[in-house]
Amino acid sequence: MSSCRFLLLFLIAGPAFAAEGFMLGGGAEGDSDGGVSAALVGSVGLGKDTWLSAGVAKSSVELESGRKLESLYADLELDHFFDPVGIRVGVAYWGDPDVLESNDWRASGYFRNAVVSISADYEYRDFDLTIPRTDFFPGRQITFDADGIGLTARFQTSENTNLRLRGIKYDYSVSFRPTDSLEAARLLSVTRLSLVNSLVDHRASISLSIDHGLNNWTLDASTWESIFTGSRTKSYTVRYLFPLSQRTDLELGAGYDDSELYGDVSFFSFYLFFYGD
Repeated sequence: MSSCRFLLLFLIAGPAFAAEGFMLGGGAEGDSDGGVSAALVGSVGLGKDTWLSAGVAKSSVELESGRKLESLYADLELDHFFDPVGIRVGVAYWGDPDVLESNDWRASGYFRNAVVSISADYEYRDFDLTIPRTDFFPGRQITFDADGIGLTARFQTSENTNLRLRGIKYDYSVSFRPTDSLEAARLLSVTRLSLVNSLVDHRASISLSIDHGLNNWTLDASTWESIFTGSRTKSYTVRYLFPLSQRTDLELGAGYDDSELYGDVSFFSFYLFFYGD
């Protein structure tokens, strides 16, 4: 889910927004397959070195069966910086109770200075998956979990640019049989916003951020592999952030997915941010 990934990126960078007050934001995304999503985010400084961030998103896609899939994502994260190290803990829920639900817990320990930030990341995800019944498939209910280990690094490459790298690998408690896996992928993966696209074996991304005065360009490339079929998706995004006023920014985004699972998809997003003391 693209909105989920946006919320995670926001939560990772939340202290940068909220170091001297609070930030509220919201926006929407749509793609060429008819998927739509909306998200609200916020971050507040609880002290000089402690931040609380939260986000909620909702997406809607129409499955091949004609059923509309409505999914919800909610996230809460606490970050404390001891200088030069810090800790970050978070909890999240996402899913549709009729198809796929996940309760997630995560923790990170990080080192940060003016030039580099390096974070060791851990995630635990607890899933309930319902593969719907069809004329050719009896359906299946699966309860399982996954442990994810990852690394995030950010480098200040010049006065106006920084580079961010992130990768994570998941170990699942069950093995998916190829027949069931292919059927689930066909039934549930019709767009980039489909819930099942969050069930990945691994994910990796690289982002370049470029400041130009008060404006910012972010170029992002990412790839992930489906736990069901082993199919790969490559995603490319460009985002442009610029001020509307002294306390308000607007971010516009556009991107393209090249997926072996759901085909080629283009998408567009916009987010509005408000900053307060």
